[in-house]
Amino acid sequence: MPAPTADHLPPQVAPPEVALSDLGPYAVLGVDVVAVPVLPAESPQDGAGDSNRAGSDEPRTGPVLGPGAAELSDGLGLDLLAVLDLEEATGAVGEVIRVPVPLGGPENAQLRWVLLVGVGQQRPVDLRRAGAALARAVRNREAVATSVPAAAGPAGMTAGLEAFVVGLVLGSFGFSWSSRDPEQPPVRRAVLAGVGDTAEHRQVLARALAIAGAGWQARLLATVPSNLKNPAWLAQQAVETAGRAGLDVEIWDEHRLADEGFGGVLGVGQASASPPRLIRLDYTPPGASKKTPTVVLVGKGITFDTGGLSIKPAEGMATMKRDMTGGAVVIATMAALGAVGCPVRVVGLVPAAENAVSGSAMRPGDVVRHYGGRTSEVTNTDAEGRLVMADALAYGVARLQPAAIVDVATLTGAMKVALGLRTGGYFADDEALAAHLAAAAEDSGETLWRMPLADVYEERIASEVADADNAGGGPGAITAALFLRHFTGDVPWAHLDIASVGDSPVDVHEYSTGPTGFGARALLSWLGSADPLAGVGEGQQRP
Repeated sequence: MPAPTADHLPPQVAPPEVALSDLGPYAVLGVDVVAVPVLPAESPQDGAGDSNRAGSDEPRTGPVLGPGAAELSDGLGLDLLAVLDLEEATGAVGEVIRVPVPLGGPENAQLRWVLLVGVGQQRPVDLRRAGAALARAVRNREAVATSVPAAAGPAGMTAGLEAFVVGLVLGSFGFSWSSRDPEQPPVRRAVLAGVGDTAEHRQVLARALAIAGAGWQARLLATVPSNLKNPAWLAQQAVETAGRAGLDVEIWDEHRLADEGFGGVLGVGQASASPPRLIRLDYTPPGASKKTPTVVLVGKGITFDTGGLSIKPAEGMATMKRDMTGGAVVIATMAALGAVGCPVRVVGLVPAAENAVSGSAMRPGDVVRHYGGRTSEVTNTDAEGRLVMADALAYGVARLQPAAIVDVATLTGAMKVALGLRTGGYFADDEALAAHLAAAAEDSGETLWRMPLADVYEERIASEVADADNAGGGPGAITAALFLRHFTGDVPWAHLDIASVGDSPVDVHEYSTGPTGFGARALLSWLGSADPLAGVGEGQQRP
């Protein structure tokens, strides 16, 4: 691997190649790992579990083996149920028991390991987590054949297969800027055995890979260090993404931003040697007409956040390369809309700036004029995300006539205080839009909790010299949402504050340590549904 330079990202690991097979896992040749599911004793087995040892009528009291295990046991001459007993396995989701096969199998000399993977209750969430656990267990291996997704049974195969693939891919994520090759690259190839290589399952696989790929891309963009990742670099990534995905793309530089009145983006970015950008990506579904509605997505694109003159402490800056996660999510989501069959037009807007410190920095007490004319008094330069997003929201409402607008941002530390590190927060002024997002969060595994747009706190963002104060104080997540609401006009709107889930402190389920790229899967679950705007606009609540 060539030595990386400061202006060039070195080659990164790729997700595993994933294929379907009608064969059982033991019959797939040329793999060095075979993995089969383990079901808890009390779980719904749908007739798939191997509940007894061969030749025994004694019922099992412990966990049982799932599809593909009997053939594997017979072919290798291994009593895998005895292994479960010896290891005191439970079948809990994510549990992995390793069985070495140092001499290979009679039919497959390359085989070296058998993995027994717990799948819990075989729900989509369990299979997603089992896929991630398997991905970590087969790092640095050549190929794995697995029947784990078959544990979903025929009735749950569609959702289970999609969830397993998403977990497998995202659990394989890695990032490195080292002079050495990665020590534990993802498994190169994964064969999903015994699930059926049918047209329907191939379609499910393609959708799952697109959703997982969006999560991977959002995570990768958020992980890139900010000595490379400035607004111009992020804009170039959007241009390249648009080329691959068939999207229209438009980039505003600092001169056009000034000419058109994007004062929030310019104010936040004015201290940096890297000038700001506004990124616009457009997706049009096949067969669209003038009547096809438009959804606008806005993603915060702060490529590094020092806090500005209201400077953060050193430990507060440690994760700020990921303060553009919202922008990364929007870019990655836009790239996958075609693959999930999104039926509406979507425009993605990413206001990108670096919040730096210099002699030209925005000062506390300054007033910025946003796109469309509304003004904000800057009482805290570390409340910069809402300033750039306000411009993009105002532009989207004024120029694009959307049926709905959704923004996503690592916006407030207050959300982390409120919800911890595993749940994102969202606000919505339309009941149907809120319900769509709640369902998408549940389906995708990206958990969101609805927060209140409490009008009683409007007085906190009042300013004596401008239309609003950018830092109204506590409750911080709510006052930030109220600030943004003023830029959404009468358009149904939702605001996803993902600061609580922007980073994972450890590897857990499908998340790897570091930036999470949270939000792409939920947005794709919503926008890839049959009618993402059903009922939207009929139950909107405005002050």
